[in-house]
Amino acid sequence: MKMDNIINNNDMDKEQLETNLAALKLLQQETNEKLTDYKVQVSLIEKELEDFNKPALTPEQFDGITCAIESAVEEFDFTDTDNFELEYGIDYDGRVHCESHEFRNNEDLVEMICNRVYKLFAEAECPEDDNSQLNTQTVAEKIV
Repeated sequence: MKMDNIINNNDMDKEQLETNLAALKLLQQETNEKLTDYKVQVSLIEKELEDFNKPALTPEQFDGITCAIESAVEEFDFTDTDNFELEYGIDYDGRVHCESHEFRNNEDLVEMICNRVYKLFAEAECPEDDNSQLNTQTVAEKIV
């Protein structure tokens, strides 16, 4: 019996309808399981594609990056009040309090971290654009 017959056949008794309902539920469950499997496969392939052009680093290299970032953050002067934008307020009992504060010199911190991390790598030289290897035939030359 075809799927169209299972769905569209109105000349069935109650037992056949219940059997067809159970069969359809089973097919639905199998399809949902396949869909879930496909979603997992898609996410794995997307992750592989995302990581495809990333350079592979050893655990020691990851440790080096972590140490460089920690070192840069430790050397940053968080006690320098010029690094913060402070806004003060006065309570009802006359006490002064810090209403808000905002870190201002995040560019300096980012620069320090980047410089530390950049020291861990050598910059690869990119080959210059070499147009001599490009196919420079015109459309007319290709037709002939």
